[in-house]
Amino acid sequence: MASLLNPPLTLPQKKVNCGIGAAAATVTLPNGNFQPTVRTAGNHRHHLVVNAKSSTQADMLEKDSVSIEGVDDKSDFGVVSMHHVGILCENLERSLDFYQNILGLKINEARPHDKLPYRGAWLWVGSEMIHLMELPNPDPLTGRPEHGGRDRHTCIAIRDVPKLKAILDKAGIAYTLSRSGRPAIFTRDPDANALEFTQVEA
Repeated sequence: MASLLNPPLTLPQKKVNCGIGAAAATVTLPNGNFQPTVRTAGNHRHHLVVNAKSSTQADMLEKDSVSIEGVDDKSDFGVVSMHHVGILCENLERSLDFYQNILGLKINEARPHDKLPYRGAWLWVGSEMIHLMELPNPDPLTGRPEHGGRDRHTCIAIRDVPKLKAILDKAGIAYTLSRSGRPAIFTRDPDANALEFTQVEA
């Protein structure tokens, strides 16, 4: 199941996505030293300067080598991506059994587990994470909508919805399919947190 949610990552080229409000700029970064050309959108002008060096071990971007000038919207603060989603659980071991053994997620061992005053675990979802937190849940566990798409939920992109459906069937875990007919499946973890899995192209 790990291959379904955490497929091997192949990067033929480096890309920088500078999500700045509605005027996001995207550049493709070849290996070696370069000065990329930046696409501008709307009335915003973004000037991106990135320096990269070849390394005998790997091509790496020099840290802190991105500068942005001329942003004329004070609300643009440089959104990059979603970093993680925090999910509350009553019992960490029970939740880990679901997220690891049913969904096939792997623990990010680099994240510290002893720095916070409660138990928890960080799980990889592609390049982002789920942070399981063993804390009291202020939300009611009963009376939630049957279909997770009508509840607050976390959506995970996967490659094969029918395969996940078979895994949930085998484990006896209830689910609902997308009401729109698109390839997506909704289920809940042991603490009734709603999860959506939507199928994307490989």
